[in-house]
Parts: sequence; structure tokens; C-alpha cells
Amino acid sequence: MKKQLLSLVIIITVTCSGLRAQDTLPKFSVKNVGNNRIIISWTNTFQTIRQIGIQRSFDSLKNYKTILTVPDPTTPQNGYVDTKATNDHMFYRLYILLDKGVYLFSDAKKPVIDTLRKTGYTDKIDKIESVDQVIAVPNFGINSKNKPNVFTPSVHVYTYKDGYVRINLPDDEKKYSIKFFEEDETFLFELKDIKERTFKIDKTNFYHAGWFRFELFEDGKLIEKHKFYLEKDF
Repeated sequence: MKKQLLSLVIIITVTCSGLRAQDTLPKFSVKNVGNNRIIISWTNTFQTIRQIGIQRSFDSLKNYKTILTVPDPTTPQNGYVDTKATNDHMFYRLYILLDKGVYLFSDAKKPVIDTLRKTGYTDKIDKIESVDQVIAVPNFGINSKNKPNVFTPSVHVYTYKDGYVRINLPDDEKKYSIKFFEEDETFLFELKDIKERTFKIDKTNFYHAGWFRFELFEDGKLIEKHKFYLEKDF
């Protein structure tokens, strides 16, 4: 890939009362919300964006490792909950791929203590079911008595706008398998000893629209139990 220079004009706006706007790409926020959870979040205003990779390192200049390639980089407001950092003062940066091979890296940032925890906003993070998840953060005012019920999709098994069920597994040597169920936990089918790390499953395999559940296993150990929704268009 040929590296190209890119000039950016970033405009940051506050879109809701009582909640500071997320930083606009290539700027991003890194917050320590406690209980070994680091939230990396941003707002995307690029018209064309192909890929966003979240990278982590002990050093601010080198030895970065990609810990997640975002399933849908076009989401206007998005982020990631990192629960596997060795400590809470590691460095994070974003790899951003745009159109025609143009790419850039964000500045490196370390986590800061989340001051919004005092308002009750980040309490909803406690309800996350999977270990590592992409989160969609809506624009709304804070009201601790009426917390929104926001569905947080899995980062490993999720539905995409093309209607397929996408699978995105870690790129390692471990063995993975996935069991699929109806919403009432009636068993449907199982994918055993999965070789591919990124692929998709045709929605016709699920016979109908609606909610489905799944269980993801790593070397025979259950690591995630979550659900996804298929739209009614077939």
C-alpha cells in the first residue's frame, strides 16, 4: 500500500445536553471506567472509510498490536471495551484506512479516569454480556432514573447491513466452535473446529427472521454467550 499524505480539518460539536461529544476521527477518547475496563470511543465524519483498527502497546512509539478490526467502520459513533489490557496505563492508537489506499494513524493516547461515572452514564457498561464488545453510544441526556436499554452486539458474531451473519474470530492458533439456538434456546446447528477466522453465514440457514442466540467456545471453553437479530426481508 502506498502511503499518502492527508490533510484533515476536524470540527468537533457538542450534540447533546449533559454529555460531552466523542472526539472526531482521527481524534478519539480512551477512558478507564474501572473493573479492568478501558473504553476506546470516537465519532466518524469521514464520507468514505474502509477500515478502523484499534492498536495497543506498552510504548507510545512502537510495538503496537492490533487488538480489534472494527466490524462496521462506517458507524457514526462507536467504540470498544478492552478488558484484556495488562495494566491501565498502556498506549492506544487507531489505524484508519480511507478510500484509494489513503491511510493514517491517530496520535497515541493513554487512558484517563472516566469522570462521567459520577453521573451514572457508564453504569450501563456493567450489563455487557461478552468479554470484548463494540459499543454504539447514542446521543442522549443523562438521567440516572431512566437509563436507556441499549443493545450491544457481539464483536465476534453479529448481523451486518447485507443481511448475513458475520463471524469475526481472533487470529490465533486456538480452536473455535459456535452453537446456534432459537431465542427460546432450542438448538439449531453447530460449527465445529472453525478454520476460517472471518466469514459469513447466509441468513437462510436460520429459516426465519427474529432473535437468535449463540455460544462461542475457545478450546472447548465457553467464552461468550450472546444473541443477534435477523431482519424480516426473506
